[in-house]
Amino acid sequence: MSSETDRAWEALMRVHAKLVPRFDREMQAATGLPLTWYDVLLELHTAGSRLTMSELAGRVVLSRTRVSRLVEELVRAGLVAREPNPDDGRSSFAVLTDEGRRRLREAAPIYVGAIDRDVGTPVTAAQLRQVAETLEAILAAD
Repeated sequence: MSSETDRAWEALMRVHAKLVPRFDREMQAATGLPLTWYDVLLELHTAGSRLTMSELAGRVVLSRTRVSRLVEELVRAGLVAREPNPDDGRSSFAVLTDEGRRRLREAAPIYVGAIDRDVGTPVTAAQLRQVAETLEAILAAD
């Protein structure tokens, strides 16, 4: 690994380690939602309110087993429902409930504000554009 590759990877991991716990604490203090719950609610909303467990696991940074447990927590909280998949009797959909949608809308300004403050404020628009383009290029390399 080149020193620049190593440097970029280390910086990415350190930013993640610094900001994710901060965002989680802020989200829980303001809304009572753990950041992982918010992430699942956001992905369901973005996808049109429902995903299979496999689809959801592919969108969040969690294993399929952890996603299933997390969805069960969200079901108990009334924020997500499970629906059988009519095309595959072995799987089910996680579906955003009205209450889940309401809590997502309530939490969104906290999440967006934290990102703006901790990601957008310390750097210029040009730097943000370069970071986004770089990370998108890495994602597109699959």
